[in-house]
Amino acid sequence: MPDDTLQKQFPPYVPEKGEEYMSEKQLAHFRSMLESVKRELAGDIERTVHTMQDEATAFADPNDRASQESDIALELRNRDRERKLIKKIDEAIGRINAGEYGYCDSCGVEIGLKRLEARPTATLCIDCKTLEEMRERQVAK
Repeated sequence: MPDDTLQKQFPPYVPEKGEEYMSEKQLAHFRSMLESVKRELAGDIERTVHTMQDEATAFADPNDRASQESDIALELRNRDRERKLIKKIDEAIGRINAGEYGYCDSCGVEIGLKRLEARPTATLCIDCKTLEEMRERQVAK
């Protein structure tokens, strides 16, 4: 999953003493993270398309055909999830450009560097996200 990749490729940002929240250095760090993951995901999607075109085989055996269709369906679901993540990454980069990155969409407080390191596409602070999840669980019942 891309979140695991982020921890391996990008060491956590350590702010300097007295550094302002969402300074230019911090924004550059998060932009670099987001753009790197976006490039990686786009490459994965393109490889999947080429692989599916190259491996399009019509198996005579129904079991082989069913297995291939199941594999393709799983791969397509994964790529759809990655496509949605690319959309979130584009939105996060747009927030960086607009000077809104790192602040909660709901209450306006700082999301926090540690939360953004774990989920750079986060738009809500941990408190607002917790409340949102509680509401979702109540509606689901």
